[in-house]
Amino acid sequence: MLGSRLTPDAAIAGARPGPRRRVSRARVARGATPYLLLLPVAVAIGAILGYPLVDLVRLSFQRYGLFELIRHSGSWVGVANYSSVLRDGVFWHTLLRTVVFTAANVGLTMVLGTLLALLLVRVSAWARVVLTAGLVLVWSMPVVVAVQVWYWMTNFQNGVVNYVLTSLGVGDFFQHDWYATTFSQLALVTTLIVWGALPFVAITVYAALAQVPHELVEAAQIDGAGPLRVFRDVTVPVLRPVLLILTSLSIIWDFGVFTQPYLLIGQSKITPGNYLMGIYLFEEGYFRGDYGRGAAIAILMLLIVAALSVVYVRRMARMGEEAT
Repeated sequence: MLGSRLTPDAAIAGARPGPRRRVSRARVARGATPYLLLLPVAVAIGAILGYPLVDLVRLSFQRYGLFELIRHSGSWVGVANYSSVLRDGVFWHTLLRTVVFTAANVGLTMVLGTLLALLLVRVSAWARVVLTAGLVLVWSMPVVVAVQVWYWMTNFQNGVVNYVLTSLGVGDFFQHDWYATTFSQLALVTTLIVWGALPFVAITVYAALAQVPHELVEAAQIDGAGPLRVFRDVTVPVLRPVLLILTSLSIIWDFGVFTQPYLLIGQSKITPGNYLMGIYLFEEGYFRGDYGRGAAIAILMLLIVAALSVVYVRRMARMGEEAT
């Protein structure tokens, strides 16, 4: 029989799973270490962001106005706030206007920021230092200060923009009101937002350009590829992760923007015809004191931004997989 041929030592050695079990436990411990190190940060973020979000969701299902604010208690109304918002025509017009506004802002910011980063690569060292210093100064300027500067520049009575355009012979812009129409108002807000966002995008893309292998660029040039083809086939694939992150952040920031349009246009000229989602939320939730309805608008904005970001990131990731 085979069992009778096994020696006692061989039988003991065959039944000794200890070292392998110890190795597997050590491997599991090493694999769990990064997650354990991230656990305190995750708990802190959950406590800081999770509680307000849960409380906002709870508030969106309540009737909570000024009277309930004084009593510190609201009445449960279910999805009435959501149905009221979704039946409001102002909401849908504001949403469409905000989507177009966000697309224009994000597109201009990403294109101009990338071009500015490419310029930083090609200029001399001293010019790069000067440009970077100027970008940092723009990025560090408080939003309220920037709005006041832009409002002074575009003021119809003594604005420097009207004076310069008239002096250059572009046209008669004497006391031209740049805030007379909704289109011109949002165009000025777009200019202000893109101007303020360019430094972050340009400096980030410039840092990412350092990761582009020079060997691949030289090989493409030797094969006869022009600058546009080198940028499309060599540079863009390397920059794609950074561009995805910047685009997602820009969508989040621009979709819910409030300070720039509210201060630049002015509360007296804010009407449903020039609402953006951030202003619509403020007017409905805080100015009118309907906090439950405002919470419902905020949750809808959160869902829309998340959907836009996920769709764009998945599409770009799919394009990257097809390219490789």
